[in-house]
Amino acid sequence: MAGVLIVDDAAFVRAVLKKIISQGGYEVVGEAGDGEQAIEQYQACRPDIVTMDITMPNLNGIEALKRIRQLDPQARIIMCSAMGQESFVKESILAGARDFIVKPFQPEKVLKTIAKHMG
Repeated sequence: MAGVLIVDDAAFVRAVLKKIISQGGYEVVGEAGDGEQAIEQYQACRPDIVTMDITMPNLNGIEALKRIRQLDPQARIIMCSAMGQESFVKESILAGARDFIVKPFQPEKVLKTIAKHMG
């Protein structure tokens, strides 16, 4: 079973994503509330895919993305952005993100995006 690490500073958002991902047949292997925790969880869980919020305290999603990619150049990270964050999305794709999903989440789009990168 493929494992997913969910990174978002809002517990509610993590809960929504966890439900979508679990119902889609994937296992949520970890959760993190900021970029620092994301890096720790990535190393501890070795997930197949990471969903990463862009705007978070302590260390934002783009910086966490860059650091995780330094640890593991093969890391598959999907950024989560709110509407209107297009410039951040472009920056994160340039930094190595595989894709992005837009909030509010549409379950079928989330699962389709994860499936596309599970490889």
